[in-house]
Amino acid sequence: MEEEVLGKAYDARLMRRLLHYMRPYTRHVLGALACLIVYSLLQVCAPLLTRTAIDRYITSSAPDAWVGLARISGLYLLVLIGTFICDFSETWLMQRTGQYAMFDLRRDLMAHLQKLDLAYYDHNPVGRLLTRVTTDVDALNDMFTSGIVTIVGDVLTLSFIVIAMLRMNVALTGMMLAVMPLVILATWLFRRVVSVNYRKIRLAVARINSYLQEHIVGIVVLQLFNRERRSEAEFGDINRQHLDAYKATVTAYGWFYPVVEFLSYLSLAAILTYGGFRAGKGGPSLGVLVAFLQFGLRFFRPIQDLSEKYNILQGAMAAAERVFRLLDTPAGIVTPLAPVPFPNTTGPIEFDHVWFAYSGDDWVLRDVSFRIEPNETVAIVGHTGAGKTTIISLVLRFYDVQRGAVRVGGIDVRQLDPVELRRRFGVVLQDPHLFAGTIGENIRLGTEGIEDEHIEAAAAQVNLTGFIRSLPDGFNQPVHERGASLSTGQKQLIGFARALAHRPRYLILDEATSSVDTDTEMRVREALGRMVEGRTAIIIAHRLSTIQRADRIFVMHKAQLRESGTHQELLTERGIYWRLYQLQYKDQELVH
Repeated sequence: MEEEVLGKAYDARLMRRLLHYMRPYTRHVLGALACLIVYSLLQVCAPLLTRTAIDRYITSSAPDAWVGLARISGLYLLVLIGTFICDFSETWLMQRTGQYAMFDLRRDLMAHLQKLDLAYYDHNPVGRLLTRVTTDVDALNDMFTSGIVTIVGDVLTLSFIVIAMLRMNVALTGMMLAVMPLVILATWLFRRVVSVNYRKIRLAVARINSYLQEHIVGIVVLQLFNRERRSEAEFGDINRQHLDAYKATVTAYGWFYPVVEFLSYLSLAAILTYGGFRAGKGGPSLGVLVAFLQFGLRFFRPIQDLSEKYNILQGAMAAAERVFRLLDTPAGIVTPLAPVPFPNTTGPIEFDHVWFAYSGDDWVLRDVSFRIEPNETVAIVGHTGAGKTTIISLVLRFYDVQRGAVRVGGIDVRQLDPVELRRRFGVVLQDPHLFAGTIGENIRLGTEGIEDEHIEAAAAQVNLTGFIRSLPDGFNQPVHERGASLSTGQKQLIGFARALAHRPRYLILDEATSSVDTDTEMRVREALGRMVEGRTAIIIAHRLSTIQRADRIFVMHKAQLRESGTHQELLTERGIYWRLYQLQYKDQELVH
């Protein structure tokens, strides 16, 4: 619904914030304004020179007429050169300023998006956020480059032309302005039609971005279920809305400019008729008539431009409203004003009567308490939705608890700097995310201090070295977006190496082996002992075979911690864990 907000044509509050991004480039803006003022004055000079040339030299028999015409021609040439220089300088300065200002704005948007907590992304589609950083910022760039400053230039040009015409002939000026009510009416109708369709275009663009992002990411499922035709039809409907909105806008532009042109030539025809009848009867001279014809051509063009720039300004205000709403969205997880320094030694991880819900009173964790000692390996198991992954999110402070406390090293995580907290953890997720680059870059992730030997050691620790040596470029082997050129098992092993290369004190494996083949799982299990050595480890797994050697196993059931103990102790109790084990054992028997 945010896309449907039309916005005011001018909002002083938003404009002040937008001008904040122009402030570092004030000299360029002032230079552009100076060029516009000179350009507007030069627009008046050319017709005045034409009047002088006709009345003083062309229609007279003065002996020095050719000399005067040569001077006028020279001055006219200088005016044309000055007009070209001012127009070029203003355009170059504002385009450059607009690009730099939008560069700063996009940088701030990206920085803010990375600060927002996961709860924000749970409720906002990626396509909408892409629209904020791309389409909305482009709308603001249009306002900076061809909006505010050029509107000032158009107003100055109109003002200088009207003053010059009034000084030359009041009657002809009245005839020129007589069509203005019709021009204003046409402009109002044009602005009304185009504004509505600009809103439809923005809405369609946002829907296109959202639909494309969702379906390109899910292309495998799309093709697997033969949904291409259905998807193509759905996208066609969205694309048709975009086309229809643009067609209506093109139609509006198609009639608006000819209507204004017609009215302008109608006023010029009236001036010629009046001047013809009044010639030799005390009416305007030939030079004045020609000058008014030139003024008329210059007078109506800024009016046409003002109409279009009004729509640009209105669209920009709506875009600014959405962009600043995003920038003003507070991060739910913030660094405390005086964060407690992270302990220098590996401390325990403790949940103290923790209650947590993603929304309302739909509790995902209910009064959960436990303590993981330093260098202890703990596994967390349970049915889907029991709250296992939520425990990891709370330890890393992706969310804050509603009741109770989560402590690392004896300190409440809400008192720690989230960056320092997460730096101590190495995490391997069920679906590892790889970025476009190389294998080495995906392991290092730009972290300073990770040398090549650390990367190689981490790869060897997770049995990845053999695979990397088989590649033509080794650690410099290119990786496509999302690791499309690698198998799931290979991406998972790279995820393990990434976690270990950062030399974390704590290691978290969240369903890290659930989507890999048996061979990869065996390699991971073989390396698991080396990986957790000297670290506090939390392992979440559905496959109980991967966690039997854990020091303790926590069993989550219906948002509560129901059982705790070693593998053998839990089997002896014949409780929830025993039933989970029996279910997996029977599944394996059926497979065999």
